[in-house]
Amino acid sequence: MADTCEEDGCAEPAAVRLHVPWSENLEVCTSHARSRAQKDGVVAEPLEDADAEWP
Repeated sequence: MADTCEEDGCAEPAAVRLHVPWSENLEVCTSHARSRAQKDGVVAEPLEDADAEWP
């Protein structure tokens, strides 16, 4: 599990696992999850032990 967001240049804590059918799963912060989860087929799953709160 990633401690920080897997988006390049982001140092926020990872709070969401994105299941991406055409690529590898990603663990990202809530801000990046919000935009990426709007694509068809992507499923967002909150990480249970994340310190960040889901907005």
